[in-house]
Amino acid sequence: MRTIKKLFKKRYIRCLCLFVGLIIMILGSNLYLQYCQNDLSASLMINFAFYWHTEKFLLGCLVLAVFLLFLISLTGQWGVGSFIYLVVILLLGYADYQKMTYRMEPIYPDDLKMITEFSLLKEMVGTVPFVLAVFFLILALAGLLFSIYRSFFLPKKAQVIRMSALLLTIGLLFYIGQFNNENNLLRKAYNRTALWIPYSQKMNYYNTGFIGGFLYNLKVEAMSEPANYSKKTIQKIVAKYAAQAATENQTIANEETPNIIFVMSESFSDPLNVEGVGLSSDPLTAYREIADQTYSGLMLSQNYGGGTANIEFEALTGFSMEPFNAQMTTPYTMLLPKLAQLPSIVSLLNAQGYQATAIHPYNTSMYKRQDAYDKLGFSTFLSQDTMEHKSYIEDNPYISDDAAYSEIIDLLKDGGETPQFIHLVTMQTHMPYDEKYEDSDYTATGLTDNLSINNYAQDIAYSSEALADFLDEVDQLPQHTLVIFWGDHLPSIYSESIQAENDELTMHETNFLFYDNQQELSSDGNQSRVTSPVYFAPTLFQTSGLKTTGFYQLLLQLQEKLPAFEKNFYLSNEGEWTQKLKLSESDQQIYDDYQLIQYDIVSGEQYSLNTDFYEESD
Repeated sequence: MRTIKKLFKKRYIRCLCLFVGLIIMILGSNLYLQYCQNDLSASLMINFAFYWHTEKFLLGCLVLAVFLLFLISLTGQWGVGSFIYLVVILLLGYADYQKMTYRMEPIYPDDLKMITEFSLLKEMVGTVPFVLAVFFLILALAGLLFSIYRSFFLPKKAQVIRMSALLLTIGLLFYIGQFNNENNLLRKAYNRTALWIPYSQKMNYYNTGFIGGFLYNLKVEAMSEPANYSKKTIQKIVAKYAAQAATENQTIANEETPNIIFVMSESFSDPLNVEGVGLSSDPLTAYREIADQTYSGLMLSQNYGGGTANIEFEALTGFSMEPFNAQMTTPYTMLLPKLAQLPSIVSLLNAQGYQATAIHPYNTSMYKRQDAYDKLGFSTFLSQDTMEHKSYIEDNPYISDDAAYSEIIDLLKDGGETPQFIHLVTMQTHMPYDEKYEDSDYTATGLTDNLSINNYAQDIAYSSEALADFLDEVDQLPQHTLVIFWGDHLPSIYSESIQAENDELTMHETNFLFYDNQQELSSDGNQSRVTSPVYFAPTLFQTSGLKTTGFYQLLLQLQEKLPAFEKNFYLSNEGEWTQKLKLSESDQQIYDDYQLIQYDIVSGEQYSLNTDFYEESD
């Protein structure tokens, strides 16, 4: 009897220690995630957890507890399950800190799909952190596989307990995954004290905790349904703008089909537009000589330091990120796979007999571009593996802009009489910038990280010169060729002190220009012109005298009332910036029409696809 009591006591103490250890692990891991989310500030972490948002912190702990118990029951071992849990949490917190540092955005659930982009991740975080991360991931995976194998040899009673716990935690994780369902009890518990801020995911994570913000960005509809959405409403909008486009097109005698080139230049922007940045000379001299003679200006970018695929999505489709629900962070990976068809400039030009080619001097899986380009209608996708030209500049790990432009010239020369639509997304100027060039012709002043600025300035100088050389070659072509060139976002190289010297808008403005090899496009008002990427295609058609569509007519009318817009940024036609959309009743009607059309395509019944709204109107 005494022996039984001793065994019971030892088991009781062991279970108690194990329970306390798991509680400490869950609390500690949640504190760590808050620490990474809050710029490695211990005071903000403590205040969030124990003073400001304790209830939300404990709800996050509950979610982490379910995840930990899932891993333990999956492996059948407390130690291995806990080790895998710690590896996942450590890497998730580190990834969140890195993304907050470089892009001022937290990590989203959809970002986890990037885990297979090994080469890019290594370049972004550095070789040593990347190797350590891979080592621990391999160790965790090996432990997982070995433990699952051993779990088959557990005693029957232990197997029953393990499988019961596994099924229970899988069910709970599935329920947690339905967080954005209005009847979800966890969401209701958060809603008691949470202040959700759709226009600022950064503040969402700060106010609700990493776990709350992460769950908020799980699966959700692309857009909320407008109150007056119906087939009849869409038909009225289609008829209205299609008729206007037909009227405009009657005045256009031009029936030609010129080559059209889109060039989205990675991180291309003007560092001299940023207050507090000084350079020994201007790296954009070659660019300015072209921009001053043609239609050009500034483009409003959705993000700072990233968001390339979203800007690309806007430019190709004419659909803005602004009306999307906040959780729709990356349409290429979250929206396009769900759609059978998506109208775009690619589908429009395909219908007119164009050959559509996408070029990206990197791999095909980034942002699921291979699938996205197929869905958009590109017939050819040239990546780093299939390009003919693959030159590099010094130690830059990315294929040069000059090589990418050579691919375009080859396509234009070999295209014969077939008009070409070519969409290039460059990589030469992608981060990191520290070790690309041994020497730079540009010296930054007044900055803490001069090396990154110097190399970035050299990068965009090379890009400017490559663009000038490319346009010189375009001028020699016998075919009429139109080019749109723009930068997707600013690089994430400016310190917090530099960012503080500038208003938020400045950190979202890049450069763009239109070019026509047979005529000079109007350059009036370049210094004050600001636009959004959704307007690129319709503006190109208008300025080049090409026939337009009902959808482009809607965009052109919206542009007159709202020249540039993204979430939290709205430019009125009087040139005033606001953080909330403010339009007159008549102007608001145009924006409402735009929202209805976008909803119809991305979340609705696609009534407008059964019309000629996205085709040339006669």
